[in-house]
Amino acid sequence: MGRGWGREWGGAGGGVGDRGKGRGRGSGNCACVAATCQPAREFRGRSCHRRRRCYLGPAPAMAQILPIRFQEHFQLQNLGINPANIGFSTVTMESDKFICVREKVGEQAQVVIIDTSDPMALIRRPVSAESAIVNPASKQNRVVGAMQLYSVDRKVSQPIEGHAAAFAEFKIKENAKPSTLFCFAVRNSTGGKLHIIEVGQPAAGNQPFVKKAVDVFFPPEAQTDFPVAMQIGAKHGVIYLITKCGYLHLYDLESGVCIYMNCISADTIFVTAPHKPTSGIIGVNKKGQVLSVCVEEDNIVNYAANVLQNPELGLRLAIRSNLAGAEELFVRKFGTLFAQGSYAEAARVAASAPKGILRTRETVQKFQSVPTQSGQASPLLQYFGILLDQGQLNKLESLELCHLVLQQGRKQLLEKWLKEDKLECSEELGDLVRTTDPMLALSVYLQANVPSKVIQCFAETGQFQKIVLYAKKVGYTPDWIFLLRSVMRISPEQGLQFSQMLLQDEEPLANVNQIVDIFMENNLIQQCTSFLLDALKNNRPAEGLLQTWLLEMNLVHAPQVADAILGNQMFTHYDRAHIAQLCEKAGLLQQALEHYTDLSDIKRAVVHTHLLNHEWLVNFFGSLSVEDSMECLHAMLSANIRQNLQLCVQVASKYHEQLGTQALVELFEFFKSYEGLFYFLGSIVNFSQDPDVHLKYIQAACKTGQIKEVERICRESSCYNPEHVKNFLKEAKLTDQLPLIIVCDRFGFVHDLVLYLYRNNLQRYIEIYVQKVNPSRTPAVVGGLLDVDCSEEVIKHLIMAVTGQFSTDELVAEVEKRNRLKLLLPWLESRIQEGCEEPATHNALAKIYIDSNNSPECFLRENAYYDSSVVGRYCEKRDPHLACVAYERGQCDLELIKVCNENSLFKSEARYLVRRKDPELWAHILEETNPSRRQLIDQVVQTALSETRDPEEVSVTVKAFMTADLPHELIELLEKIVLDNSVFSEHRNLQNLLILTAIKADRTRVMEYISRLDNYDALDIASIAISSALYEEAFAVFCKFDVNASAVQVLIEHIGNLDRAYEFAERCNEPAVWSQLARAQLQKDLVKEAIESYIRGDDPSSYLEVVQAASRSNNWEDLVKFLQMARKKGRESHIETELIFALAKTSRLSELEDYINGPNNAHIQQAGDRCYEEGMYEAAELLYSNVSNFARLASTLVRLSQYQAAVDNSCKANSTRTWKEVCFACVDGQEFPLAQLCGLHIVIHADELEELICYYQVANVELCYRALQFYLDYKPLLINELLLVLSSRLDHTRTVSFFSKAGQLPLVKPYLRSVQSHNNKSVNEALNHLLTEEEDYQGLRASIDAYDNFDNISLAQRLEKHQLMEFRRIAAYLYKGNNQWAQSVELCKKDHLYKDAMQHAAESQDAELAQKLLQWFLEEGKRECFTASLFTCYDLLRPDVVLELAWRHNLMNLAMPYFIQVMKEYLSKVDKLDALESLCKQEEHVTDGACPSHV
Repeated sequence: MGRGWGREWGGAGGGVGDRGKGRGRGSGNCACVAATCQPAREFRGRSCHRRRRCYLGPAPAMAQILPIRFQEHFQLQNLGINPANIGFSTVTMESDKFICVREKVGEQAQVVIIDTSDPMALIRRPVSAESAIVNPASKQNRVVGAMQLYSVDRKVSQPIEGHAAAFAEFKIKENAKPSTLFCFAVRNSTGGKLHIIEVGQPAAGNQPFVKKAVDVFFPPEAQTDFPVAMQIGAKHGVIYLITKCGYLHLYDLESGVCIYMNCISADTIFVTAPHKPTSGIIGVNKKGQVLSVCVEEDNIVNYAANVLQNPELGLRLAIRSNLAGAEELFVRKFGTLFAQGSYAEAARVAASAPKGILRTRETVQKFQSVPTQSGQASPLLQYFGILLDQGQLNKLESLELCHLVLQQGRKQLLEKWLKEDKLECSEELGDLVRTTDPMLALSVYLQANVPSKVIQCFAETGQFQKIVLYAKKVGYTPDWIFLLRSVMRISPEQGLQFSQMLLQDEEPLANVNQIVDIFMENNLIQQCTSFLLDALKNNRPAEGLLQTWLLEMNLVHAPQVADAILGNQMFTHYDRAHIAQLCEKAGLLQQALEHYTDLSDIKRAVVHTHLLNHEWLVNFFGSLSVEDSMECLHAMLSANIRQNLQLCVQVASKYHEQLGTQALVELFEFFKSYEGLFYFLGSIVNFSQDPDVHLKYIQAACKTGQIKEVERICRESSCYNPEHVKNFLKEAKLTDQLPLIIVCDRFGFVHDLVLYLYRNNLQRYIEIYVQKVNPSRTPAVVGGLLDVDCSEEVIKHLIMAVTGQFSTDELVAEVEKRNRLKLLLPWLESRIQEGCEEPATHNALAKIYIDSNNSPECFLRENAYYDSSVVGRYCEKRDPHLACVAYERGQCDLELIKVCNENSLFKSEARYLVRRKDPELWAHILEETNPSRRQLIDQVVQTALSETRDPEEVSVTVKAFMTADLPHELIELLEKIVLDNSVFSEHRNLQNLLILTAIKADRTRVMEYISRLDNYDALDIASIAISSALYEEAFAVFCKFDVNASAVQVLIEHIGNLDRAYEFAERCNEPAVWSQLARAQLQKDLVKEAIESYIRGDDPSSYLEVVQAASRSNNWEDLVKFLQMARKKGRESHIETELIFALAKTSRLSELEDYINGPNNAHIQQAGDRCYEEGMYEAAELLYSNVSNFARLASTLVRLSQYQAAVDNSCKANSTRTWKEVCFACVDGQEFPLAQLCGLHIVIHADELEELICYYQVANVELCYRALQFYLDYKPLLINELLLVLSSRLDHTRTVSFFSKAGQLPLVKPYLRSVQSHNNKSVNEALNHLLTEEEDYQGLRASIDAYDNFDNISLAQRLEKHQLMEFRRIAAYLYKGNNQWAQSVELCKKDHLYKDAMQHAAESQDAELAQKLLQWFLEEGKRECFTASLFTCYDLLRPDVVLELAWRHNLMNLAMPYFIQVMKEYLSKVDKLDALESLCKQEEHVTDGACPSHV
């Protein structure tokens, strides 16, 4: 249970009158709410004690009559918003819907979106943008406001002094269109003003708005207050003005009269928006309260008339917003005008009276009683005319006016008023109009919501289709059957539509059977059918009887309709047996069959196939069982086989899978109908894989003479059993043997076929078979004929007669395995003569020639078509040489190598390999695992390569040896080629290869090869030799080919002999060689020798390294020579700069001076700095003088003790740093006059003064205070800078006293802030005094909390008399900090800071003080504070005292939560004591049990 309790305070209310007209001014009272944790609630006329003084109302009697309603919706802090993020720069509210707060959590910025209708549902989203606001500048205790008004039409702007403004659309009574008004408020030195002006041109026909300017009153304690927000209450025509101090000003928009002023918030409301639900204003204050204010419609008219004594304002407000409160005024005014005969004015008053108080029957009777003057409209009509102009007539007025109009026959006026919604429709008005125009009456009934009369009008006007729709819409239930009979008598078609509408919902409006009876009473079969089709479309089981009625009536009167209904299969719940009999009687056999279930009925009807649709009948069999289908088929074939055979075949074809193919075959065979069997099996044979089906089909086709179909099936089918079919065809003895030939050919029965045909003297079919059917079977046929000892002449003739393609290999194999190969020689030679290039033909011919020894080698070399591998393999055992010939011709590498190795034909093998030029083959041959490798290599070196003249053959062979990693064999090979004066002796690549191979395998031969050979790549060979550490050989190569730079590099880098390198350089005398040598000497720190070599090589490129090396070894003389040589080659700035420095190092000042005075690119400033750093001040003087660097020149002259010249150059440099340096040097050199002259240029800089004083070793602190006086007199704006510089040397107490006496403490506030960290008492008290004078209570509170070294009691005594409550609150805080609790609490009670009083009492731990505070709250009637104190001071209050006080003051309900908490604590303590006692008893019991018993 929380201890923070919300509080509400009540008080009297008042307002502010129109001070511009000289009326008395009332005082406004506060109507705000303190920051609480309560939910949003409304406050009507409540006020609170505030930190700011509020004005009390005029009299207690008017305390409850307030024109505004105040409401607190919620608090941002209660929603988790950090109070630091509640401000103008972080909170926005563009409308009353949402509030946006930008806050920062850690390093992440986010925006919190609060829905005012559901504030607990916060939306947090990360953002990166920062918001900003320009704060108004404070001057002379007021805030200057400025705004700019821009005209869109004229595109010009006008500056206006103002703090808050708003636009409004307001309609003046006399004008037809609203005017655009601009309202703005300003607070300046002369006071506050509210201006209301019209912007833009008035609308056509409008009178211009008279601008208003009224005073805005600000209470005495809010003299610095100014407007901050303005909103327009469009509904009530008022202006809401909010000020910085939380005051609300309510003005009438039309007249500018101040209706009400009051304080609504203790804190500034910094953001506002229109509150649309109440046409008021909503805003957020700095405490996070979301507040709204609106007009109290029940009180504002009475408030204006009675409190403000302004009845005209009250009338305007009542008329404008239709508000109550001015009824007596309107009645009195109406009576006065009516008595005066001003009927039109009286009518206007009655029309404008709020809440319609004068629009009664009495008013109408009054106007009716007035006689009509001749030539004028009657007052009653005038009254009605004014009412029509202003809006809608009420029920009474509408009846009276319509009665008059209908009497005059002007119905069009009535129609016009109804369209314009000027009349209030009623049943009476509809009855009045119905006699004249039913349609017009219908519209009146509709608007008046009289369902019974509306339905009657719909029926009378024939709009039957609208009756159901309207009845559903308004929830009215008429007698539907009666209405249906009425409609049916008028129009059956409309009756049908109406009946359908009655059943269109799930819950029908009428009984279907009754509706059907109505149709049948009128013999409306067609309409009844349409109705039932629509009504029974859902096919429900309960509708079976109606479905039977529908079908029965149509089968009797319209069979075609019944057939269509049944065909659509809409219904399934009717009496099927009854309907089936009716269908058979009506001749609808198809429908009858669909409905019959008895087999005898079906068989009786199904045999009449001529009366049935065949396609349907075939499909009908799909609904029967297998047994019933077979019975029906049997019946159909028995009744008329000729008529029904085709249909039976169709049924069997479609349902053979269900009925069984075997059963159907037996059915047709039973009736010996092979034709039916043929057609049946023909329909399924192409899709069936049953061998019996195919066999039966072949048999049926043979019996019906369909030989072509037999041939097709034998050729295309793959499902029949070939053995069974072959045997059947043999037994069938067909005149045409083609089906048998096809079966034997397809399934490999060629041998059986040849035997069958040969033995049955059907040789003609053998020739037909190999010539026309399948020539590819010729080899098998020839083999079969040879097996039956057929004559060779017959076989030769047969072979020669075959013109188709067949396999020669197979034919040769068939003949060869029977040792009859020569039989084919004539045929083979004839094929060759025909130009045949088939390898098999040539292979066979080669075999015959080899076996007959008929010039086989010539044939093998010259013939290009035989297969080398086949023929070579055939020759291996017969003649290896012929095998090599055949293999070489076909490049059968592995086979040839195998034959050569097996038969020691290495010379032939070597020649073949060289000619072959195949690296992969060489790699295979030169493998170490090859036992014949050595013999083969010898033949390659001695014979094969010596014979060749093809460079590619040599190249491939050499690469093969290299790839095989045979360096010694390769050297042997290359020496044979290169050194034996062959055609390849001068070949560059071979020479390179020989040397490289020697480098790799035999280094002793490298120098010999280098000397003997001349056509090799010297640079590459030398590089490889270097990488192989053959430096002398590389040097010999470079020398042989005059590559001297590389040669000397070998001597320097690899051999490492600089003496040989120097001798070599002397001998060749080339610049590049000298440069190489110089770099090497420089790396060995032989600087002098390196410089000499660079000069002889005329090479300045390494000047950076030379300069560095010479600088390290101090070889400046040699460096000068080198740089002079380098300067001749190029005018580099670095070279010339280094030359200047080298001349300075060698003390050649005259040469240096001549050089810098001449043209050069040197960095003289850089050289001067180096000379200065090296102590060469004479050279530095020359260089600084040359570049006019007076500051550095002055420093140099000081080092040369030329003080006067140094001062002169300091004047030219005009630098504080230079002045200080020269001044200090003059002081050190006892040149005090010159030092004084320099000091005059330093003392003008305050930040240099301290260093100067220290250097002069002046310890007189008084000089500092004189300097302060000097700055105070002549440079007061720089006093804080001086103080910050001297702060370490000053006595802060004395300094505060100094400025206090001078009356300039506010001027040095920054200094006081900067030294407050020392916690000096004088500084703290001075700063606290300044903050008090500035009324900065937040800064004062922060100073007090941070620094405690001051007189607390003295400050508290001063602050408790301060006029601002926040400072008095700080006084209480100080008393609390010094343990003067009673004074602290008393001060809080005086300022009504009840929460602080309770907290201080609780922190004091003084029970007597807490009890006194509790009693004081009861004496003052602060019941809520009494309750809050119970929980704030809970630990200090005695329950018996609280009980007594609560009982005596009848506050038991408020004290009950406190007593509940007390009781809970006491019970908890008792429970703990009980538990502790139980534990002790248990321990005692254990102890007793552990002790030994004694007898």
